Amino acid sequence: MSSAQDPFYIVKEEIQESIDKLQSSFHQWERISSDSGEQVRLTKELLAACESIEWKVDELDKAISVAARDPSWYGIDEAELEKRRRWTSTARTQVGNVKKAVVAGKELNLSGTASVNGMRRELMRMPDAQQTDKSNQYTQDNDDFIQSESDRQMLLIKQQDDELDELSASVERIGGVGLTIHEELLAQERIIGDLDTEMDTTSNRLDFVQKKVAMVMKKASAKGQLMMILFLVVLFIILFVLVFLT
Repeated sequence: MSSAQDPFYIVKEEIQESIDKLQSSFHQWERISSDSGEQVRLTKELLAACESIEWKVDELDKAISVAARDPSWYGIDEAELEKRRRWTSTARTQVGNVKKAVVAGKELNLSGTASVNGMRRELMRMPDAQQTDKSNQYTQDNDDFIQSESDRQMLLIKQQDDELDELSASVERIGGVGLTIHEELLAQERIIGDLDTEMDTTSNRLDFVQKKVAMVMKKASAKGQLMMILFLVVLFIILFVLVFLT
């Protein structure tokens, strides 16, 4: 899953846009006179925006906690979880600083805006080096996450290819076994056909002999019939041996 598809980074981008708008409105709030109606309106909007962003960050923290129970299921590791926790902590600090400055300005309602502005700038001050480091760290985090997701996708594709190769080999083996069984059945069918033919031939021969014996017995005397019966028995035995035992 790329960072563009990861729900965390989608929500993170939305929250970051809200924080950027919040800071832009805060800088506008700083430049407005403390006793003007415009500042009162902006104060309400800033406080409402802070509450909304804090709620979103809390929900994102809950999602991180859920992912931390089984990181491998979500395709992330402990290093990635720690990076996400650091970002939510930084976002919460930024929103908290704005909220503190706005609440302080609302409660004090100082006529001299210089001291209040100084306090606000101190609360919101982020060193340039830290901002640069955060930007570089954010880019590096994204690159690392994209690389890890790319490696994971390549591994999954390789595993799927291996499984498809094993399935193809199994299908080929089954096809070979089926072809062998088919050939064996054809051979058995030929043997059965030959046996049926031999049985039919033998049956015809026996019928012919029985008819001849009946005709001879009608014409011969009792002694002749006895001799003929013995002869036919011997002949039958010889034919039996020739047909079934050879």
